[in-house]
Amino acid sequence: MSGHSKWSTIKRKKEAVDAKRGKIFTRIAKELTIAAREGGGDETANSRLALAIDKAKSANMPKDNIERAIKKGTGELEGGQLETFTYEGYGIDGIAFIIEVVTDNKNRALAEVKNAFNKNGGSLASNGSVAWQFEQKGYITVSAEGVDFDEIFLVAADAGADDVVPEDDVIIVYTPREAYGAVERALREAKYKVEDGELRWFAQNETALPVEKAMQNMRLLERLEDLDDVESVSSNLEISEEVAMAYDG
Repeated sequence: MSGHSKWSTIKRKKEAVDAKRGKIFTRIAKELTIAAREGGGDETANSRLALAIDKAKSANMPKDNIERAIKKGTGELEGGQLETFTYEGYGIDGIAFIIEVVTDNKNRALAEVKNAFNKNGGSLASNGSVAWQFEQKGYITVSAEGVDFDEIFLVAADAGADDVVPEDDVIIVYTPREAYGAVERALREAKYKVEDGELRWFAQNETALPVEKAMQNMRLLERLEDLDDVESVSSNLEISEEVAMAYDG
């Protein structure tokens, strides 16, 4: 998971200076709506919704926007029906990609994903073509400020986590798919500041490429992530320190 971790670091740095607030609000609103639709509008009984609300507040999203998104999820307000889809594709030199989409217009989302691949040297693939190379796991980031690593490691491990990794100003907790909810709840109950949490696809084996071709794939990855309907993108590209430095520079 080292490559995925390095990309996550780059992504967080970019998000920290992202001025496109309207786009950030749009994505958070979708998270709020889906969380409310799947688990109800009571954040005390819906940990996914509680996390989405925390993210909305951290991004200074207006209270009215938060409430509106939640009410769409619970059916109290009408709105476009959001659906989730998973697309698969290949980048440069056969690098595998899995794209998670949340949209109210499947045709638009598919066209935009396909266009991103076509314009960046890749191509969409049929369902199942690359998914076998990945495993879905829980991914939770916790603020590292004032946190004793040994203590959080024990809390996460006792709840079923696979791994706990310190990285810059956060601590990343990886979990099996089925243990994600239990670990996230345990961290919250222990009063740790959970900044983000979701199920993500992780490559079982990563593929190393020369810097130039690796950067081409990273540009494709970033182009896909920039699409409004795309929730997350994963690949089996190995991102070495050299590649990360070249891209970040």
